Amino acid sequence: MKLSTAVVFCSLFLCVSSQSWFSFMREAGQGARDMWRAYSDMLEANYKNSDKYFHARGNYDAAQRGPGGVWAAKVISDARENSQRITDFLKYGNSGHGREDSRADQFANEWGRSGKDPNYFRPRGLPSKY
Repeated sequence: MKLSTAVVFCSLFLCVSSQSWFSFMREAGQGARDMWRAYSDMLEANYKNSDKYFHARGNYDAAQRGPGGVWAAKVISDARENSQRITDFLKYGNSGHGREDSRADQFANEWGRSGKDPNYFRPRGLPSKY
């Protein structure tokens, strides 16, 4: 736990070199809220094959906030995928189960963070509310 905390703070420090701490932290908080909103919408929609869209949308919205939002989106996305990898390992052993899905999720995450349109992943029939 201590090592992961140190890594997060070091990456945060490196990202803030040319920007005020206050601005960066505000963007990171807003980006974290964007990620949470996308996750909540995904759970509410409960729509088949929509998870990549919500991954891309959350990362896209967070990245629009600025460098702090990009940082928050990356940390949250990576933590989510790493926790899923651990869960899959405990559940299925070293079978590789879920590896391909994790790669696809990370592709959608990076797609959104890079500013590309998240609607690329939008499944047909997903209500326009999302």
